[in-house]
Amino acid sequence: MRSVMALLPLALMAALTGCDKQSDAAPQPGSGAQSRDYSKDPAPDAPVEAEDSGKVDISKRGTAMPAAKFEGPKGEPVSLADFKGRPLLVNLWATWCGPCVAEMPTLDALAERQKDKLQVLVVSQDMQGREIVDPWWANRDYKMLKPYIDAKSDLGFAYGTGMVPTTVMYDKDGKEVWRVIGSMNWDGPRANTLMAEVIG
Repeated sequence: MRSVMALLPLALMAALTGCDKQSDAAPQPGSGAQSRDYSKDPAPDAPVEAEDSGKVDISKRGTAMPAAKFEGPKGEPVSLADFKGRPLLVNLWATWCGPCVAEMPTLDALAERQKDKLQVLVVSQDMQGREIVDPWWANRDYKMLKPYIDAKSDLGFAYGTGMVPTTVMYDKDGKEVWRVIGSMNWDGPRANTLMAEVIG
């Protein structure tokens, strides 16, 4: 009984900070017999507010970008190295992850607000790739963000957090500055403080 009680805070922490990529309790849409048709979902009238429950991690500061290839918005192969030259914020997300979806509008607002100083990539970890992401994306109205796809989770494995959302900031030379494991309101004061270190 004591061991069960000791695990409860950990389970609560995981539920509050993000979505566990390894969990079997919440299978991805489309992993069973039927795929969910996101094109028939109405866009949310009142989006859920993004929370600042993510953990900031600076233990990988100075680490080079992983060389993993993933898919660009037009299906072209890309890697993070293609974006060197300006600071880059990389967000790993999935359509089935509530905290990921909640923070997406704040990432879009950040990308628009800092468009001259910062690049923002949102990279889906959905295993079904474009089959699931494109209908979901078509039902949203993001001004700046484009759907990148990492169906094999190569970036996810490279980052090794086992969690979405995971967001990693790189400087203009492609070196990691910090990462946030879990959700963040990218319009909030906490995010602004983190951004000031990189883009002033």
